Amino acid sequence: MSRNAPLLVVGDSLLDHDLSGRAERLAPDAPVPVLKGLRRTVRPGGAALAACLAAEDGREVTFVTALGDDETSRTLRRLLSDRVQLVELPLSGALSSKTRLMARDRPLLRLDEGDGRAGGATEEAEQAIAAADAVLVADYGRGTADAVRPALARAARHVPLVWDPHPNGQPPVPGVKLATPAATEARGFATALAEDARPVTRTRSGRDEPASDGARVQLAQAAADARTLLRSWKAASVAVTMGERGALLTHGEAPMLVPAPWSAQGDACGAGDCFAACAAGLLADEALPEDAVQGAVHAATQFVEDGGAHGFTTHFTSAAAPQGGGESAAELAARVRAAGGTVVAAGGCFDLLHAGHVALLQAARRAGDCLIVCLNSDASVRRRKGDERPIVPEADRVRVLQALGCVDAVTVFEEDTPEQVLQDLRPHIWVKGGDYALTRMPETEALEGWGGQVMLLPYLDGRSSTKLAERAAGRLAEPHGDPLPGAAADRVV
Repeated sequence: MSRNAPLLVVGDSLLDHDLSGRAERLAPDAPVPVLKGLRRTVRPGGAALAACLAAEDGREVTFVTALGDDETSRTLRRLLSDRVQLVELPLSGALSSKTRLMARDRPLLRLDEGDGRAGGATEEAEQAIAAADAVLVADYGRGTADAVRPALARAARHVPLVWDPHPNGQPPVPGVKLATPAATEARGFATALAEDARPVTRTRSGRDEPASDGARVQLAQAAADARTLLRSWKAASVAVTMGERGALLTHGEAPMLVPAPWSAQGDACGAGDCFAACAAGLLADEALPEDAVQGAVHAATQFVEDGGAHGFTTHFTSAAAPQGGGESAAELAARVRAAGGTVVAAGGCFDLLHAGHVALLQAARRAGDCLIVCLNSDASVRRRKGDERPIVPEADRVRVLQALGCVDAVTVFEEDTPEQVLQDLRPHIWVKGGDYALTRMPETEALEGWGGQVMLLPYLDGRSSTKLAERAAGRLAEPHGDPLPGAAADRVV
């Protein structure tokens, strides 16, 4: 069996936003929850999420999708730029986006915008499909799969093709290796097909059935729907996904139930994309459909347990900011503030970047919508730590920090303390290492002046630039990477 074989993903992109906060009371003028402490995040949605999930394990992914010249399309391009190879179709109208209002990571309301649809096929897209070793179609009913349908039909005759259908889209092309409708989607497709053929068997409401009978009826209905779709779609196999019950796979005879390995508690948004992406990847790696579905059920369960699409958001938040456009740290902070986002800043020398630094910066980035690192200049480091420091010059320290996915901008300051640069940035949160818990910091008063706050974050014991420098000089016997009892990470300015 091959490993991490290339995969072509075809489908409709969305841009997803989450506005997450706390809902602790109802509004006085209407019985609706009031959200406070909002944090805004953005990520690829629809087929774009499926493509990113397929690329998570190092798989080479080519993504055929429709994008335009609108701001939503431009943002999505930035999010995808380092993850997949884009092959674009023309888009008529604005790219679709959806915004979820969340309280404690649970959705309260969704707002949909944009009605863009894919235009015609391009020669580049048709060539990419013809050259693919395996294909995933993530159809969200906005025209991408329709535009290249003849090319997909040809590909299905020669390579594994997985089709994740949408109620507003067309049926899969004949010959797909695996179709992956959700149970409600399968019921709708099968009902529509049966209306002209025979009466549809109706089941009783689950309200007057024991729970075990409800599960039995659901499984029987899913099996019947899968058989109907298998025949009508001329698919090799159909896997009906059933949430926490797992998935039901059929090739036409007795179906195989693949139960979820455990009952996951979390946001299920994106679980279907995860299932389809994993199944397509495993089929690309020459797995049998049974093994592909088992792997996909496990992956989707873990995905939900990890917070679903909302939990996956941190992979993309840095890329949402414009890159290479000369935006300064102050301009970034102003833009995020103007959009209602949370600006986080952290400071320090970051002379020999180590795991303690990275852990702190990653945690800091999760606290807001952008992270700006305020870096001590070479002269500032010498005044604080002596003439032998810094070991790494300022320009190199900036470059290393900018390479971290959790860092959105770096700004250098010459002073011994960062009050002036903080006045310029006016962050909402100033991050410090946990070793400052009992210390009144000079910048605290400045932050309080504009409503900002200092936030302490834990650090990894035994990680210290000073200790690393001494170890490199041969003055310590402890092996690199072992925690040093009582040691603390470098203090942040």
